[in-house]
Amino acid sequence: MNKQDGQQTQGGDGAQVSTGASGDAVPVPDAAIPELVIISGMSGAGRSTAAKCLEDLGWFVVDNLPPALIPTMVELGARSQGNVARIAVVVDVRGRRFFDNLRESLADLDSRRVTRRIVFLESSDDALVRRFESVRRPHPLQGDGRIVDGIAAERELLRELRGDADLVIDTSSLNVHELRAKMDAQFAGEEEPELRATVMSFGFKYGLPVDADLVADMRFLPNPHWVPELRPFTGLNEEVSAYVFNQPGAKEFLDRYAELLRLIAAGYRREGKRYVTIAIGCTGGKHRSVAMSEKLAARLAAEGVETVVVHRDMGRE
Repeated sequence: MNKQDGQQTQGGDGAQVSTGASGDAVPVPDAAIPELVIISGMSGAGRSTAAKCLEDLGWFVVDNLPPALIPTMVELGARSQGNVARIAVVVDVRGRRFFDNLRESLADLDSRRVTRRIVFLESSDDALVRRFESVRRPHPLQGDGRIVDGIAAERELLRELRGDADLVIDTSSLNVHELRAKMDAQFAGEEEPELRATVMSFGFKYGLPVDADLVADMRFLPNPHWVPELRPFTGLNEEVSAYVFNQPGAKEFLDRYAELLRLIAAGYRREGKRYVTIAIGCTGGKHRSVAMSEKLAARLAAEGVETVVVHRDMGRE
């Protein structure tokens, strides 16, 4: 950006400074700097749906913006006199020529004290293959190879970005409405909480949740499946929950794991991580994991953590 158009530098007190055509420094208050969400992830995992959801919530959404231009977009938003307060940018492999610039752009944003988050849309190889085959379109990176070759290449390209993501959403078993509900749960609130938690029960026999930050195994507790009168019910049933928590070690686990999560949550806040997915597993995801997830979510909510409970595999049997 040349001087005539104006440029933005860092002021001595940390506020942004916009230099106009006259050369005079005009401070841009921190409050004028837009909030930024970067949406990325696997092709076919639902990036467009996530972006549309934010657009419906009033965000200014830009699709397929080269990463090198993200700081410029934020600067333009800062000069909009509050008209563009929240910006969402979709970054994907269609702009892979510019993808190497993303880390440099993120460092630039951090130096400007821009509040930015990365949302990464994930999905299993099987789900992605089915989606590409259903629309009869090639994967953007498969070239002369197969769809799975393109998926593997994209995973490798995005590996580092996925590790840096603030929020990872696995859409393997989600439909469009369920994905929108997840996005709404994270972004529809008027005020941004310090930390948001998703407590997810699951069955090990259906595989580990790929978007889990923490995983706990409830298979050390007796399985209500082998109690005939409890087998038809789930961990949401009071009799099943009472059975689970009357077993040796259940209450102790809940107390100590909740204490551990307080320690971890404090570290997440210090590091600026705003989202955490806590997966609680048992064999089928029906009894023990469901009961423990409900109790754990209640503990977190009582301590001021905004918490959503998801029972991934309940009802699959």
